[in-house]
Amino acid sequence: MKCSDYMQIAIQEAEVAAQEGEIPVGAVLVVNGEIITKAHNQRETTCDATAHAEILAIREACAKLQNWRLTGADLYVTLEPCPMCAGAIVNARIARVIYGAADNKAGGVDSLFNIVNNKNLDHRVEILSGICENECKAILQNFLQKKRGETDA
Repeated sequence: MKCSDYMQIAIQEAEVAAQEGEIPVGAVLVVNGEIITKAHNQRETTCDATAHAEILAIREACAKLQNWRLTGADLYVTLEPCPMCAGAIVNARIARVIYGAADNKAGGVDSLFNIVNNKNLDHRVEILSGICENECKAILQNFLQKKRGETDA
């Protein structure tokens, strides 16, 4: 599979999140070309501030692989990870993060902060951005426009 194929699966997860009234972010964790986990935001559903797609995917992958070290893993995310998720990515030793849309208000890997490549931390992460960017942006923009329309009524 190509990067964009994995991102399409993350986009499907983001669409599920939107249908559930969650901010539409999806994540897919891949090791050696095999999808280990996929997840979407569930903060509203679970009343858990940490239930971001990335965190949920990392938790499930660690449990499934029986290892907190996800060395060699690729994490595909529709939106640039926030600082909390970036910290989890470093702690899990994920090799690569591939994301679609930048997050200029809360980005933890490129836009505001570069946590995953901070020289003071003991792990570095390769970053690829802009994969299926327009699609990833559109899902978020459509969701937010719809939400704003509901509150205006």
